[in-house]
Amino acid sequence: MNKFIQLIPCTILLCFLSACAPEVGSEKWCAQMKEKPKGDWTANELTDFTKHCIF
Repeated sequence: MNKFIQLIPCTILLCFLSACAPEVGSEKWCAQMKEKPKGDWTANELTDFTKHCIF
């Protein structure tokens, strides 16, 4: 039971940290994608970048 109680704050912290990614299509996301090597982009990232950052 004590281990379970210790796990709760860790789980909450993990949830907050995972929500820190910028929203797709935002200026911050576009800037991050411009810095990311083009070979590491996924097909979805390429489509989203074209849709939100170029047009």
